[in-house]
Amino acid sequence: MASSNYLINLYERCLKLPFGRKIFSTMFARKAPYFKTIKPLITELKPNFCQLTFKKRKAVQNHIGTVHAIAVCNGMEMAMGALAEASIPKHLRWLPKGMNVQYLAKTDSDVTIEASASESTWQPGDQPISVEAKRSDGTVVAAGHITIYVSEKPSR
Repeated sequence: MASSNYLINLYERCLKLPFGRKIFSTMFARKAPYFKTIKPLITELKPNFCQLTFKKRKAVQNHIGTVHAIAVCNGMEMAMGALAEASIPKHLRWLPKGMNVQYLAKTDSDVTIEASASESTWQPGDQPISVEAKRSDGTVVAAGHITIYVSEKPSR
């Protein structure tokens, strides 16, 4: 059954193609070109949940050879944005308002990021989206929330 959400529909169509996740991730990363800097791969997308991964490579490392904290935050923002677009009802819109992240461990491997929300998130006002980044061994390296401001779309 087709979803009424344009992004979920696009994701599901892309999954039917060879390298569909990569194609979808590249298209989504073009929405905000700085997302491309981490070369993300959205591995799961459904209402109120997004998971993406990116590889530890020289371009995302800091001076001590671990993944830079801002690269991790970039992935968190992308996961949150995909979740929001895949989840928000058609009569609402959203804008990012702030980010609160705690860095908990060195990121010395590839990174998996998950963003999650609940059905109650999609009402007007400030709403938190939970974000978490993990190393390949499952250790949480960063966790927090991104606050979005949800409002009604203006009538036309």
